[in-house]
Amino acid sequence: MGIPDFIREIRITAGHQLLFLPGVSAVVFDDDGRVLLGRRADTGGWSIIGGIPEPGEQPAAAAVREVYEETAVRCVAERVVLVQTLTRPVTYPNGDRCQFMDVCLRCRAVDGEARVNDDESLEVGWFPIDMLPELQEFALFRIKQALRDGPTWFDTTAT
Repeated sequence: MGIPDFIREIRITAGHQLLFLPGVSAVVFDDDGRVLLGRRADTGGWSIIGGIPEPGEQPAAAAVREVYEETAVRCVAERVVLVQTLTRPVTYPNGDRCQFMDVCLRCRAVDGEARVNDDESLEVGWFPIDMLPELQEFALFRIKQALRDGPTWFDTTAT
């Protein structure tokens, strides 16, 4: 994930201390029911598309922007799939520590050919649900929830 300029500015005074940040992720489906995935440049693993909203940016707009910036696919947000604070902070190779509250949205592709569109992905592509590459639980859980017609998922076990 590229570091937004506003985070770079915060890091000047905050150093590597833990920052609690908003995040968005998008489970994007095409008309054939395939899901859009990107192979991340930072980890080499496949995942759904995500990023950090800019200050004042709404989660749905941020998800749509991130999908286009990373994959050249235009999409529309259909609904909130889940809201979850990730339990483990992330430590980046440079020592920066962050903990994210993720708002995941189900999106529908409306235009564009999937391709690597920035330096955050090594590959991007559409995958049938029954032929997904190896994914971490983060992405698998979000895809599963996006496939359901149920209400938005919230973690009600945490206190």
